[in-house]
Amino acid sequence: MTPASGRQNIDPRNVNRRRDKNPWKVVVITLVTLGVVALLAVFGYFTYLYASLPKVDRLADYRPPIVSQVFGDDGSLVGEFYLERRIVVPVEKIPRKLIQAFVAAEDSNFYQHKGLDYLGIARAAVKNLLAMRKKEGASTITQQVAKSMLLTSEKSFARKFKEAILATRMEKMLSKDDILYIYLNQIYLGGGAYGVQVAAETYFGKNVEQLNLAEMAMLAGLPKAPNSYSPIKHLDRARERQAYVLERMVREGYVTQAEADHARATPIVVRSMKKVNSEQSAYFLEHIRIKLEETYGMDRLYKEGLKIYTTMNAEMQKGAFDAVVNGLKNVDKRQGFRGAVKYLGETEVDNFSKKVEDGIDTASLKQGSTYQGVVTAVDPAKGDATVRVGDRIGTISRKNMAWAGKVQLVNAWGKQDGKGKSLPLGSVVFVSVLTPDVNKQGAIFSLDQEPEAQAAVVALDPLTGAVKAMVGGYDFRRSQFNRAVQAKRNPGSAFKPIIYAAALDKGLTAATTFDDSPVEYEGGGDKAWKPKNYDNIYRGIVTMREALTNSINVVSVKILEQIGVGAAIDYAKKLGITSPLAANLTLALGSSSVTPLELTSAYAVFASGGYRTTPYFITKVEDADGKVLEETAPPVIPTFTNQSTATLTNADLPPATGAVPGGGAVPAIAPETAYIITNLMESVVTSGTGQRARALGRPVAGKTGTTNDMKDAWFVGYVPQLVAGVWVGYDQERSLGAGGSGGQAAAPIWTEFMQRALAGIPVKNFIQPADITFATINVRTGRLAREGSPGATQECFVAGTEPTAYDGEQDTPTTEENASDSDGLPEWVRAGRLPRRSESR
Repeated sequence: MTPASGRQNIDPRNVNRRRDKNPWKVVVITLVTLGVVALLAVFGYFTYLYASLPKVDRLADYRPPIVSQVFGDDGSLVGEFYLERRIVVPVEKIPRKLIQAFVAAEDSNFYQHKGLDYLGIARAAVKNLLAMRKKEGASTITQQVAKSMLLTSEKSFARKFKEAILATRMEKMLSKDDILYIYLNQIYLGGGAYGVQVAAETYFGKNVEQLNLAEMAMLAGLPKAPNSYSPIKHLDRARERQAYVLERMVREGYVTQAEADHARATPIVVRSMKKVNSEQSAYFLEHIRIKLEETYGMDRLYKEGLKIYTTMNAEMQKGAFDAVVNGLKNVDKRQGFRGAVKYLGETEVDNFSKKVEDGIDTASLKQGSTYQGVVTAVDPAKGDATVRVGDRIGTISRKNMAWAGKVQLVNAWGKQDGKGKSLPLGSVVFVSVLTPDVNKQGAIFSLDQEPEAQAAVVALDPLTGAVKAMVGGYDFRRSQFNRAVQAKRNPGSAFKPIIYAAALDKGLTAATTFDDSPVEYEGGGDKAWKPKNYDNIYRGIVTMREALTNSINVVSVKILEQIGVGAAIDYAKKLGITSPLAANLTLALGSSSVTPLELTSAYAVFASGGYRTTPYFITKVEDADGKVLEETAPPVIPTFTNQSTATLTNADLPPATGAVPGGGAVPAIAPETAYIITNLMESVVTSGTGQRARALGRPVAGKTGTTNDMKDAWFVGYVPQLVAGVWVGYDQERSLGAGGSGGQAAAPIWTEFMQRALAGIPVKNFIQPADITFATINVRTGRLAREGSPGATQECFVAGTEPTAYDGEQDTPTTEENASDSDGLPEWVRAGRLPRRSESR
């Protein structure tokens, strides 16, 4: 540059360099590069998603998880096992109007689109944009099937992309009816119902083909929000949704306006076709479920629709359940009212009631059922309390809380100080429904409380071992511990028949006499054992019959001492007792723990005429195609008549063992012994501790049992066709309190159950073997007596073992007596004398 001209000399290289540094060019290049990378990434991502899609072809062989069904002894459905409660029905069986209702409500263009409804997508996008929220979806029925059957329920773009691709693939591979078949069997419709068949049963008590148009439209309205539109819980909302579905059906030309108007006016009757009552059968079903799961695995049991045939008798099972509930409530109420469960503040009532309402699955409260409610108003002058159960209102009158004694009604909120039981406002109590509510108003309740004690009932056929009913506790939801098969408790005097039967087989008779007087046994240390009678009464000389009838403890111990503890234990094993038994004289008083099923099975040997069977629950299992997977044939036991000759003797019996090989029946004891011990236990019912069982009005044999401090109450008894055992007690051992003996706590449950179980079953006498004979004896001496003489009574004997002399005469040994001496029993056994370590009178 020269100063004169003022011009600049420009170097072309510098100009090029400035152009190379143009920022816009850099930005463009960068964006292009990033765009290419992004496109490649998206392409790669979608290629990965596309490659990872599940195969659609498996839908062609649609096999969803279906219910495994459990049947009772008469073929009736008594239980179900499932992950999803579903019964698959072919599309041809589903009414066309029901299909059209679902199509109109969920996917009106179903028959036109190829998996995706593009118009629907655009329409939903506009509506959602205008509302600034997700107001409407656009998933087709095909997409819903793809999501349900092939994908997870996650909310993501990737899942929607997969859903769209799979839907188009499905439309190419499956017909529209195939897709509807899957959809209508797969869809969840609330109330635990999967598929239209179970939904029809759940809400309307019908099969799907029996639905009317009003019911079809109501079902078709459920997929959007099954709980919100449930006819059971929210009938008003369900009707609103029904009207929408009918309007859509008219618009699509599936029904006329007149048909829709008629459907809207049709009354809806909500009732469930409750095929099974899982509550009453829960313990039985859980017991077999465990065994089935071990054998077949979870997938097969819960998904493959097994047919499981059991020994359960549905009516007997319901009777057992009701007897336990009623019996435990009676035992509990004798201990008095424990007061409110808890106390709520006024602001807490709505939330608590909502939770209660959510647990109610019926339109109105069930008569006889128990619920938790809140006291919301009281009238101390009349003695009435208003109770809210969920959204329902009812009253408890003074009369219907009389069992609780003097209960003070307080018109104030919160727990009250002071002595005595009070029910202020906000008290949470249990109520039993005497009269159900109408439109959630006007129910009549009685004050109730949940028992703290537990009980178990088990009943079986003595001729086969088939378990007909089993209840393992008050409420399976509260405790799954099955006390019928898992709880080992002391049986008390209920074990005595086993000792007495062993004594009969050792040569003693029902007329053998013992001295019922105090006795003392030396213990292992300084302390001696002095068994005492339950009533602290000592009767002097008594026969074995009188001792068992009145459950005399001292005599039972003396009998055990005489025959030997080891012999009694071996005998118990022959009857099927497998639990360890105490090898000492306390065994006579039931000091060794056994399960209710174990003890009841032992009594079944007496009822069957001397045969031992293995208790069983399952008779047959089939797969969904009818193939038999397992089957149990009931054992066959010879039946003796009064004229037949029973040739079974002790020498014919198998060795003592707790298990029956192959699950069959084996002779365990002589039929004569079984008959005599049965005859002795009939006296327990007619004139002894088990007299409550006389209410059956038929021949009954049984025995009560009560342990120390009334911690356990038992009654085990039988008729020729059925044997049942009942146990009552606390899981954490403590006294049952007043009325907690076997005769007062267990026998009423047994009697109520047997009255229900034997309804319609003919009265039968116990079969008397041919070589049983009767003789008149003197109950004070055990010798023969003349008719009409003081103390004379008829007694039963095995022929040849009856007394041969009257009082004051010398017994003359008979051929039979000499033959029986070969068992090695000394004379003092037959005479009833008992050597003992020390005696006190």
